[in-house]
Amino acid sequence: MSDALWAQGRSVRDAATALAQSADDVRRAVLSDVADALEARVEEVVAANALDLAVYDDLGPGRDRLTLSPARVGAMAQTLREVAALADPLFEVAESFTRPNGLRVEKIRVPLGVVGVVYENRPNVTCDVAGLCVRSGNAAFLRGSSSAQRSNELLVALWREALEKEGLPAEAVSLVADPSREAAAAFMGLVGVIDCLVPRGGPSLIAAMREHARVPYVLDGDGNCHVYVDRAADLAMARAIVANAKTSRPGVCNAAETLLVHRDVADAFLAELPDALPGVELRADERARVALAGAVPATEADFATEFLDLVLAVGVVDSLEEAIAHVARYGTGHSEAIVTNDPAAADAWVRRVDAAAVLVNASTRFIDGGELGLGGEVGISTQKLHARGPMGLRELTCLKWVVRGEGQVR
Repeated sequence: MSDALWAQGRSVRDAATALAQSADDVRRAVLSDVADALEARVEEVVAANALDLAVYDDLGPGRDRLTLSPARVGAMAQTLREVAALADPLFEVAESFTRPNGLRVEKIRVPLGVVGVVYENRPNVTCDVAGLCVRSGNAAFLRGSSSAQRSNELLVALWREALEKEGLPAEAVSLVADPSREAAAAFMGLVGVIDCLVPRGGPSLIAAMREHARVPYVLDGDGNCHVYVDRAADLAMARAIVANAKTSRPGVCNAAETLLVHRDVADAFLAELPDALPGVELRADERARVALAGAVPATEADFATEFLDLVLAVGVVDSLEEAIAHVARYGTGHSEAIVTNDPAAADAWVRRVDAAAVLVNASTRFIDGGELGLGGEVGISTQKLHARGPMGLRELTCLKWVVRGEGQVR
């Protein structure tokens, strides 16, 4: 590990201590200042992003994730204002009770400390993460990818200016200058600096984290999300949900990757599916190809793949139980949707599907911090400890026990 990275980490650690004790109105003001700066300097932000795009040769979903348009910069500013308007999570009493001996016990929310995030492309993540971290009293230690380095450097500069303006240490939002893989591995090993590590990227990043991380981490894993069209589904509703879940933004983790259809409605539903999904490559199992004659034969690997592209695996199942079993076998614990007008089927899906989020008659694309009222998210956790699902302000805190007595001894 380089001395420079360690020294930077210690300065971020010190900044986290100061930020944790800062006033709510000061943290709100920082977010508002950055939102104002994004709107005032939108052309500068887009120009920096254009320099990144000029040397990026991926013409697939990765390029879309890297791109910042004026509209996206405006959306980043709006997200910061929404997060600034949320209630302060710090020192909120999550639980309180009094023991028979008179001890008054509380559990209150306090910051995690330093939140380290490793992410690929997506410079909007820089602002999302920094906003949620600062608002919840945490320092944001960021390691972006080389493809977005110029964009990230400018965005972090805006944060540092706002922090200093409000009397807080600029190091509370810091970017690792070295975007190499070696630096990423060293970053994941910053014991004593990073309190919680969040990786946001593909399988190679997750594998690197599993190999190199020496600090606690929250797994923002793959999104092999399913939509199951039940025998009792409204088929017009189902087509609209599938189209939105697959095509509204196919390169993100909450996009649908597999469609399962009950055999009783398979012919009627699948016959009109190509018209509902223009430009989408359908990879169908043998039963689905009866109604989808032009579909590509699906392999077992297709049902286990997060395509992040305009590709959809399609299968026909005999029952709700078979659909749930399919999700258990191939799903990644992210977001799973059922379309049905049968309350019993909906209840079974909610109770039995093991995922961070389940949906009834709604698109998987709603599993997003902004859409669920969190203002944004640091990541979407697919694990079960500390946080699960979209990680907003409260998920960036931990609980501290406070015990108040009047001289009691044990």
